[in-house]
Amino acid sequence: MRQRIGRGRPSLVHPVGSARRTNRYLVVWGAVVTLVLSGCGSEPLRELFGDDTPHQRYALRLAEAELDGTALGRDWIAAAESALEKPVTVAAPYREESYLDPREAMAVAYRIPLRNGQRLEVAFESAPDSGYRVFLDLFRAPRDSAATPRRVLSADSLERSLEYLARRDGEYLVRIQPELLRGGRYTITIVVEPSLQFPVSGHDTSAIRSRYGAPRDGGRRRHEGLDIFARRGTPVLAAASGYVRSTRPNNLGGNVIWLRDEMERTHYYAHLDSVVVFRGLAVEVGDTIGFVGNSGNARTTPPHLHFGVYQRGSFDPYPALYQVPTTPEAFSGNPDLIGRVARVSRERTRVREAPSGGSDVVAELARHTPVRVAAGSGPWYRVMLPDGTTGYVATGLTEPLDGPIGRQTVVAGTDLLTEPDPAAVAVDRFVMGTELDVLGVFGSFVFVQNSSGRLGWVSLD
Repeated sequence: MRQRIGRGRPSLVHPVGSARRTNRYLVVWGAVVTLVLSGCGSEPLRELFGDDTPHQRYALRLAEAELDGTALGRDWIAAAESALEKPVTVAAPYREESYLDPREAMAVAYRIPLRNGQRLEVAFESAPDSGYRVFLDLFRAPRDSAATPRRVLSADSLERSLEYLARRDGEYLVRIQPELLRGGRYTITIVVEPSLQFPVSGHDTSAIRSRYGAPRDGGRRRHEGLDIFARRGTPVLAAASGYVRSTRPNNLGGNVIWLRDEMERTHYYAHLDSVVVFRGLAVEVGDTIGFVGNSGNARTTPPHLHFGVYQRGSFDPYPALYQVPTTPEAFSGNPDLIGRVARVSRERTRVREAPSGGSDVVAELARHTPVRVAAGSGPWYRVMLPDGTTGYVATGLTEPLDGPIGRQTVVAGTDLLTEPDPAAVAVDRFVMGTELDVLGVFGSFVFVQNSSGRLGWVSLD
């Protein structure tokens, strides 16, 4: 392919032009070294900042070192806010290989839904593990998109992991951000575990025959628990460690046990054939506390355990018991593409909102459209399009920029732009007759490489 190029106009730059970014890197390096060393004396800082998070304390140190007024310092603060505004939507179990450029101020956030009673586990690993500080924070996403996310947990900046027990249904945001001028390849793993052990020995959630919220007494009340069917005499187990609050029988539940766990939740075990614990006894998770029966108002039904959980009222205990898969799908793409620019290899390549073939399509790309590969997960790349749109592309629909797809001849003076936008910053200018390798196309712009290897965009208009 050979096309002739007209005159371009200056614009705003994408990180393909590295000179300005490198200058920023050198200017703040000495100050950041001082900042890191000053952070080693942690006791006075604890007294000064109290219960502030590691991320907040680091931002305050940036201000004290007068780095918050530098371009890179401002970018670091802005990146933290922007990540929460534009999170990546994922579903557990999730494992992603990605790259944080140490020359840029970067942050990324992952949006994940949680149910009351589920336990979230997040682990960050860098390769190689150099021990630099990574700020790992968990926020509850507001229902109103204009509201500010509420922080619920922060990991120590050297721990690189966190665990959180959800006490309400909702969506949560996991944000990671390294300290200034640090980064590299990393892997983040997000899994969701049940917080309670299944309370009937040898059974799982497939034994549940009646769910929470089912109508009772002709709709006059609702079922505030789960009915788990098993043979009479099957051991009933403590779903969590705690202590027995009561074993007093009642008309509805018959032989019952009230147990208070370490998370201040109250468990209710009803319709037992017999009880083998007493009030005030401390129990460990998995201890036998009784046996399945049909006492109380269950005399006319097959033996089963009614299991309920209360905390500021009853809630559905199913998510706290259900074992979701915990082994994420292995990344099957090319790890060498992560952090680099690739291009799609087929016409009408679909970009999806989430790493799933059933998720919404956010864009359709023509063949040879360049994309920046931000991360890889399972058979998907997380990519950024030339216009800034982010989404997921199947790994089999991309290819590396191993060679040009054609050549361009400049017929008049034209600019090399950092973005495919007439208003972008020009980082170079080509004279008439310049031969350029074309690596990709996006709308009325071509992605090119000049004789010195510099990448950028040139307008065809």
